[in-house]
Amino acid sequence: MVDLPQVEQTTKQPQMLPVVCTRNLVLFPGLDNSFEVGRTKSIKAIEYAKEKCEGFILSVAQKSPEIEDPDQNDLYSIGLLSSISRISKPRTDGSLSVGLVSIRRVRISDFNKQDAVNFANYEVIESVYGDKKTEVALVRNLAKSIEVLANNTPDDARILMEHLSDSVDANTLADTIATFMIASVEKKQEILETIDVNKRLELIIEALSEEQEISEIEKDIKNKMRTKFDENQREYVLREKLKTIKEELGDTPDKDDDSEAMRNKLADNPYPDYIKSKITDELKRYDMLPPASAESSIVWSYIDWVMNIPWWQRSQDNDDLKNVEKVLNDDHYGLEKPKTRIIEYLAVKRLTSSLKAPIICFSGPPGTGKTSLSNSIARALGRPIVKVSLGGISDEAEIRGHRRTYLGSMPGRIIQGMKKAGVVNPVFLLDEIDKVGSDYKGDPSSALLEVLDPEQNKSFSDNYLEEPYDLSNVLFIATANYLENVAAPLRDRLEIIELSSYTEEEKLHIAQKHLVKKQLDANGLKANQISFTTGGIMHIIRCYTREAGVRELERNIGSICRKIGVKIVKGDFKDKEIIDANKVKEYLGTEKFEYTKKETKAQVGVVTGLAYTQYGGDILPVEAVTFEGKGNIVITGNLGNVMKESASIALGYVKANAERFKIDPKTFDNTDIHLHFPEGAVPKDGPSAGVTIVTCLVSALTHRPVKQDIAMTGEVTLRGNILPIGGLREKSIAAHRSHIKTIYVPKENERDIEEVPESVRKDLKIVYVEHVSQIIDQVLEKAKKNGTK
Repeated sequence: MVDLPQVEQTTKQPQMLPVVCTRNLVLFPGLDNSFEVGRTKSIKAIEYAKEKCEGFILSVAQKSPEIEDPDQNDLYSIGLLSSISRISKPRTDGSLSVGLVSIRRVRISDFNKQDAVNFANYEVIESVYGDKKTEVALVRNLAKSIEVLANNTPDDARILMEHLSDSVDANTLADTIATFMIASVEKKQEILETIDVNKRLELIIEALSEEQEISEIEKDIKNKMRTKFDENQREYVLREKLKTIKEELGDTPDKDDDSEAMRNKLADNPYPDYIKSKITDELKRYDMLPPASAESSIVWSYIDWVMNIPWWQRSQDNDDLKNVEKVLNDDHYGLEKPKTRIIEYLAVKRLTSSLKAPIICFSGPPGTGKTSLSNSIARALGRPIVKVSLGGISDEAEIRGHRRTYLGSMPGRIIQGMKKAGVVNPVFLLDEIDKVGSDYKGDPSSALLEVLDPEQNKSFSDNYLEEPYDLSNVLFIATANYLENVAAPLRDRLEIIELSSYTEEEKLHIAQKHLVKKQLDANGLKANQISFTTGGIMHIIRCYTREAGVRELERNIGSICRKIGVKIVKGDFKDKEIIDANKVKEYLGTEKFEYTKKETKAQVGVVTGLAYTQYGGDILPVEAVTFEGKGNIVITGNLGNVMKESASIALGYVKANAERFKIDPKTFDNTDIHLHFPEGAVPKDGPSAGVTIVTCLVSALTHRPVKQDIAMTGEVTLRGNILPIGGLREKSIAAHRSHIKTIYVPKENERDIEEVPESVRKDLKIVYVEHVSQIIDQVLEKAKKNGTK
């Protein structure tokens, strides 16, 4: 206890004094208290009292600690007259540490504000003593209560016992016990406002009895915990103790608790009812698990995943068709089919107000813009895009996820992608769907059947989620280089849009409009430092690239830009570089490819065929030589089974029609034939080389040269009929690129002629044939006297 100044004798303090308002703090007379003062009005009140009121000040507690600038209605009516004992130096944030010696209870009135300082009048309140015997009995009862609590709060109890032994009066004892032993601010204020000392003692005894009951519950909790858990698990014991206390008191969980935060999130958002039910059950389970256990981590991870997947969030589609069309045209040249399909989708969606998203597959050679077009579609629609690369995936769990029974299990890539997108209607790019594998872990293609089926993906089942998830609003776009590698059931669910090879003119336009600018920006160059001529770009296309798309073209343009950048940095750059054909050769070195691969002159046993690969169209020369032997045939060139069968069929047809081709039938008994397809490191397969092989064999056996500016394609039967082929557009572009003048194609492919670019049709003569006999006399010249064997 401190010695209190005799207010009435030593000071003539005014009836109005500055007021300092305390939050969550009730002071009692007779004690020196330290606390922090941070509010401007409170700091000014302290300074004013120190300078003009001999350190006297009124202190009163706020009813609500949240109020920043309280008035009289926000304060209790009973406070304290106090004297400032010490003031610390101001901290960096302006706050002070203040010591107040509390002197008397006072009743505060006429609260007002002057010059940013709160003032109030006060009236000193004296304590009222009751019956002395009752007072003694209450003090003894109080002492027993303190002894009971001594084991739980030994330090505070010892201080109070010292006061009891010092024979302090009941008024001082009550205020001291209220300061140290009562925790509730409301209960402290009630004790402060109680003038009758005996009633004040009764309130304190009642409060201590409540504390004693809580202490007994705590002791019971400790005993329960000791039997359940090891004493070394301190953190776990403390958590369980806290939980059991809340259960015994019927208290609600802490709002900052993770579990409670999840419950609030679940209640405040429109999750599906089955998800709310599932998560509620999982949270109950989580609350009962030991925090340090592995299962607790698994359950919480599941809750976190399910709660953070989009269930109702949706992005707003851009329904302005003209704007969508403009974005698509600005980003890509040509590619009319996929652009038209997206416009159709939006138009129907707008008319019907609801439409299941299509499942689109862009199929075409590498570098033709499949992935970049998907990005443009997402940008045009105003949707986020998620990309999942399927190349090399051979585990079904990559699509469907792992079951929760496994430690470290997660959802599959579809659900992971949806979480990343954050909305239920993103553009979802399944890249390289033709590269999906399968092994003993399952077939991912089978799992994709449900994802890409508009009738099933409304309730997609992920092994990890264990609840249906709606994918019907997702715009799935798959890409593939070679559709033949996609499983038939999966291919049936896809809306195939072919992205064919680019013509030279299309590549030139793409380079001028997109690639050059892109590489200038990527390499820090400006348009006034470098310029590509039309001839320069065409020279790159013809002599430094051999591709269906434009990736290699872009790399070569970037290589030239980097070399110009080196010149600029070294200080060797003078004037603007004009990149023409000569400059291209200077910067890129010797040409990698001949402008045309076609034969330069008519030769015996050499025919140019047309092939369609996953990299686009190409020309495929076929060679045959004959020499004395026993009628054997040798076929080389890394061929597949279908192509070998085509060679056997072609030879069978030639043998059956030897007289028509003026071939001595005995030739097949004493002559060996070697049939070769150059570039043996490249695998080759397919039936469309049949007519080429027939022509090559007839040329070799009759010694008639084949015209060098023709090419052909078509599957042949044993009767010589020519069947339709695929990839007419790509094969035509390859022939045009190689300066072939005439191509022979099956009559049934005449319906596909509209797919061939107009610039190719204009320069290329396309002859439609139904039978091998229509080709032989047109492409073979007269026999040479000294034919090649």
